[in-house]
Amino acid sequence: MRQEATLAEQLLWELLRDRQLLGRKFRRQHSIGRFIADFFCDEARLIIEIDGAVHHEPSQQERDQIRQEVLHRYGYSLLRFTNEQVLHQTEQVLQTIADFVQTHSYKKHLKSTGGRPSAPTISYTPLPQRGRGAGGEGREEPRVRADYAKAVVSYLALGIDRLADYNSALTTWVPHGEFMGHTFTRQALGMVWDYFELNPRSQATGDWNSALNWILRVLENCSLYGRKAFRPYHLLHPSPEASGEGPGVRATQSSATILPYPDNYFDAVFTDPPYYDNVGYANLSDFFYVWLKRTVGDLYPELFSTPLTPKSNEIVSDPYRQGGKDASKKFFEDMLRKSFQEIHRVLKPNGITVIVYAHKSTSGWETLINSLLDSNLIMTGAWPLHTEMGARLNASQTASLASSIYIVARKMERQPTGFYNEVKEELKRHLNRKLQRLWEEGIGGADFFIAAIGSAIEVFGKYERVMDFEGNVVRADRLLDEVQRIATDYAVRQILHNGFVGEISDLTRFYVLWRWNYGEAKVTFDEARKLAQSCGIDLSREWNKSGFIRKEKEFIRVLGPQMRKLDDLKDSGELIDVLHHVLLLWEKSKREEMIKILNKNGYGGSEAFYRVAQAISETLPVESKEKKLLDGFLAGRERVKEEVKQGRLFG
Repeated sequence: MRQEATLAEQLLWELLRDRQLLGRKFRRQHSIGRFIADFFCDEARLIIEIDGAVHHEPSQQERDQIRQEVLHRYGYSLLRFTNEQVLHQTEQVLQTIADFVQTHSYKKHLKSTGGRPSAPTISYTPLPQRGRGAGGEGREEPRVRADYAKAVVSYLALGIDRLADYNSALTTWVPHGEFMGHTFTRQALGMVWDYFELNPRSQATGDWNSALNWILRVLENCSLYGRKAFRPYHLLHPSPEASGEGPGVRATQSSATILPYPDNYFDAVFTDPPYYDNVGYANLSDFFYVWLKRTVGDLYPELFSTPLTPKSNEIVSDPYRQGGKDASKKFFEDMLRKSFQEIHRVLKPNGITVIVYAHKSTSGWETLINSLLDSNLIMTGAWPLHTEMGARLNASQTASLASSIYIVARKMERQPTGFYNEVKEELKRHLNRKLQRLWEEGIGGADFFIAAIGSAIEVFGKYERVMDFEGNVVRADRLLDEVQRIATDYAVRQILHNGFVGEISDLTRFYVLWRWNYGEAKVTFDEARKLAQSCGIDLSREWNKSGFIRKEKEFIRVLGPQMRKLDDLKDSGELIDVLHHVLLLWEKSKREEMIKILNKNGYGGSEAFYRVAQAISETLPVESKEKKLLDGFLAGRERVKEEVKQGRLFG
C-alpha cells in the first residue's frame, strides 16, 4: 500500500467519498485477496484503478492483464483510468463510473426505480445501552444517523481542545480582569512562573460551557453560508430529491502544493500564507492534535495516523529540519511558489484570489512578489485593512503593521515583455494616483509603504516579464527599490505639507520618515538600510558615531533628543542635531544659550526648521517624551524667532 496518494487519486476520492456519487459507497485502498484496489464499490462489485506512467511498460501491462482476469473470475469488474484522464477529463471519468454503477447494482435497495436513481442509503448506529443495572441493563436509546453522530462527536472534541487551552500547566491568572488566561495568548508557548487551575464545571471563564459556546458561535456563523450542499458536479446528485439540503461548506485536508481539484474549478480562492519561520504552525498544533487523536482519532484514521502532526512538507523555513539556513529559505520560497501555481491552476479564467499579507519586511515582499509573478497570477489591487492587535507582544517596541494587506489577483492573460524604463514611468503615474488615495484615507507609517509596494505590483505583474535594455530580467528587489524612492518622495512632501523638501538634507529626510514610518521603535538592519538607501544614505557610515543612528545587535534605532548628550551636539550643523540641541537646552531652561545656537547655525529664522519640528511632532504618539519637548518648544516659536532676530541686530 502506498504511503501517499497521487494528485489524481486525491481528486477522485474527494468526488466519490461519503456516498456522493449516486449514493454508492466507495472505499479507498481496499484489500481484495492479495490485491489492493485503488477504489472499490462493493454494491456494484466495481474496482477502479488509476494508472501512472509505470503501467505503460510491457511487463506491467502483462501483470495488469493477469490481475484483471483473476478478478473477473471472482465476479469483479474493473475500470482503468490514467492520471491525466482523472485530472483533465474529470466529468467524463465520473460519467463512466456513474453509468457502470447504475447498471450493475447487486443490492436490491440500491436499484433505480422510475428511471431515477434512489437517494443515498443512510446508515444508523445505536447509542450505548444505559440503565441502572450493574451491567448497564435497561432500554436501548433510539438509534441515530451515523453521519449525524460523527458530526456531534467531532464538535464536542473541538470543545475539549478548547478546554485544554484553559487547562494546561501554562495557564495564568489575569489579576487586572480577575479571570483565567489561556495557554495560547500568543503564537508560542510562553514560560510561566506558576499556573492557575480551574474546575471545568465552575461556570467561569475557561470552563466547559464557555469552551462549547465558542464552538457553537463558530457553527452558527458557518451555517450562514447557504443551505444547499456543495457538490462539484451535477453527477454527484442528479436530482433535487436526491440532494436535499445540507451544509454549504465542505472541509478537506490536503496539501496547498497538490490541490485535489481539477483545472479551472474555482471561482475564487482565499489564502493567508505563512512567512518563513514567523510561526511554527505544525509544532504549535501538536498541543491540540494529541487530544483530537484521543477523542476522534478512530473516526478520522486518515488524519490521525501519526503520533504528531506531519511536518516534513510544512511550508515554513526550518534550518534544523531542512539542512541549513540557505536550504530552508530556498525550500520555503519553492513551496510558496508551487502553492500559488496551484491556485492559478484550479482557478477559472478571470477567477479571483485574495492573499492576506501582514508582515512588515520588504524581503518578505520580494519573496511574495516573485512567487506571484512566477505563478502567472496578475495582481489587480492591494488594500490595507486594520486587522492587527496594537496591544500584541512587542508591538510597541518593534515596528509592526497596524493592518494586513489584502492582495487581489486574477487569472488573466498577461501582456508580453515590458521594458523597464517604460514600466518605470507607468509605475510613477500609477503610484502617485494610488498614494494620494492612500494618504487621503489615513493610511500611514509602515502600512503606507507596504500598501505602495502592493500597488506597484498591479503595474509590474501584468507583464510576463520586465527587462532592461541590457537584456536583464528585472525582479522584485529592483522594483521595491524604485517603489521605495517614489513613496519616500511623496511621503516627505506630504509630511512637510508640500513645502521645503528641497531645503532639507538627506539625514533630515531619513529622520522625518523614520519617525513617521516606525515611530520610536527599533527596526531590523535590512529594513533600516532600505529606508536609508531611498534617502541617499549609506547606513553603515552613519551608525554609532555621535549622530542619531545607533546599531543594537541586528537592530537599528533612531535616537530622540532625550537619549543624546549635549557634548555630542554642540559642533554639528545638521538640522536634526541642531533641533535636538535646542530641545535639550529648552528643557534645561537655558534660553540664552538656545538662542545663540539658533543664531549661529542660521536655523532660528528658517521656516523649514520649524516645519520639520512640527512634522516630527505630528508623527509621534501623545505619550512620547520627544513629542512633549517639541510641542513645548513650538508653542513659543514666534517669541523664539523674535529673540533670534534681536540677537542678530544687537549681538
